[in-house]
Amino acid sequence: MPLIVDPSQTQDPLSVTNAGNADLVKHSTTQDFTTDVIEASRSTPVIVDFWAPWCGPCKTLGPMLEKAVQRAGGLVRMVKINIDEHPALAQQLRVQSVPTVFAFKNGQPVDGFAGAIPESQIKSFIDRLTQGAASPIDQALEQAQGALDDGDGAGAESIFAQVAAHDPGNVKAIAGMVRAIALQKDFPRAHALIGGLDAKARAQADIGAALSALELAEASENIGDLGALEARLNANANDHEARLELAKGLFATAQPERAIDTLLDLLARDRQWNEQAARKQLIKIFDTLGNDDPRTQDGRRRMSSILFS
Repeated sequence: MPLIVDPSQTQDPLSVTNAGNADLVKHSTTQDFTTDVIEASRSTPVIVDFWAPWCGPCKTLGPMLEKAVQRAGGLVRMVKINIDEHPALAQQLRVQSVPTVFAFKNGQPVDGFAGAIPESQIKSFIDRLTQGAASPIDQALEQAQGALDDGDGAGAESIFAQVAAHDPGNVKAIAGMVRAIALQKDFPRAHALIGGLDAKARAQADIGAALSALELAEASENIGDLGALEARLNANANDHEARLELAKGLFATAQPERAIDTLLDLLARDRQWNEQAARKQLIKIFDTLGNDDPRTQDGRRRMSSILFS
């Protein structure tokens, strides 16, 4: 069930999955179990959720499972079994408590767990079942990130927006939209998008990193001629304002390594200058690049060495 994410088309490319997604989660019975689970799992893995209306943890786990299955975009399906209505089936599969979850593949149970588990473990559970295959949404996010990396803000925004429309809670898609809008220099709209998020969403690391990218993009609009800033530093190595502005300009012109080096130099010269402006600017750059970026990892080590020397 592929996603076609061509920003030039007028139809929502994620709409090709919407009809199929309506059937990804269903309630089943003892009579239909063979068809809905055993036979169906021969073509697509099936997650079976044994639950009960009176079960508190079921009310937590069930929606998280359903959301994860929907986000998998057809790589897995989910069948829900109410044990109060189908006790014989639960006994046959030796369900001792609820919630209990089984994964079926090729007609056989291959994995499972009992009790409510966090979202990260649900993702790992599905990844094992699908052998790490990328979902259509993941593929769309990768394509959007590629457009963003290529400097195509409008194209990236279009794809990220389609993902967000299909999966409104997808923080990566929302953060990507913020970055893409910032790349187009439509700063008020980017701030409005963040301002419309609830507190839980704004607290997510991806949103925080997108906000840092937005603030850096805004700051770069007021940067003067980099050559003139370098000339000021040649004349006065302790011109901290020029060094800070130069670092901002270097980052804005796709020179993050030089920007980090320049800020580390400023930090080493005067840690406290302008309310620790060098350290704060470094943090914004690290957030924007991401924690897994080697430049972030190296920069953080060097910053710690300066701060704790």
